Parts: sequence; C-alpha cells; structure tokens
Amino acid sequence: MNKLVPYSVYLPVEYYDKIRELAQQRKASSMVRDAICMIIDGGDVYKSGYNKGVKDSIKIIDKCKDIEHIAIKGKYLNDVLADQLKELEK
Repeated sequence: MNKLVPYSVYLPVEYYDKIRELAQQRKASSMVRDAICMIIDGGDVYKSGYNKGVKDSIKIIDKCKDIEHIAIKGKYLNDVLADQLKELEK
C-alpha cells in the first residue's frame, strides 16, 4: 500500500464536522484510510485491528534506515523482520 490515490465520499454533516477537526491536526486522511482498509480487509473488528497493527509494524520497519545496512545470512534485517511479521497476518 505504498501508492495512495484520492477518493471522495459523502458523509453526514456531524461526521464531516468531526473529520474537519481531525484535518486541522493532520489526522483525518489516515483515520479514514485506516477505517476503510480495516473494513475491507476483514469482517470482524479484532482481525482487522490485528492486521492493521501488523501492517503498521511493517511500515515502521520500512522507515527505519538504520537497519537497512544490517544483513543476516545475505538478507537485510528489515526484510527478514517484515517477512516474519507478514506471516502473522490473519
């Protein structure tokens, strides 16, 4: 999920107002995106939240530039960790 594309959605006014408040804190897009992904990725809330946690962990590992230079048995540490985390997805 590296490439993001815009998508418009119509909301009830009370939700629109809350989203606007979050937008001032620069949190609206990620909150809406995460909610949509959780709904589509899995039916039950636990599974969706769990998988989101795994994906967020992989993103953090991908952003960590320090471990890009550490290799284990010919494989970079960030790739090893990301692969192991992907196995945890439900």
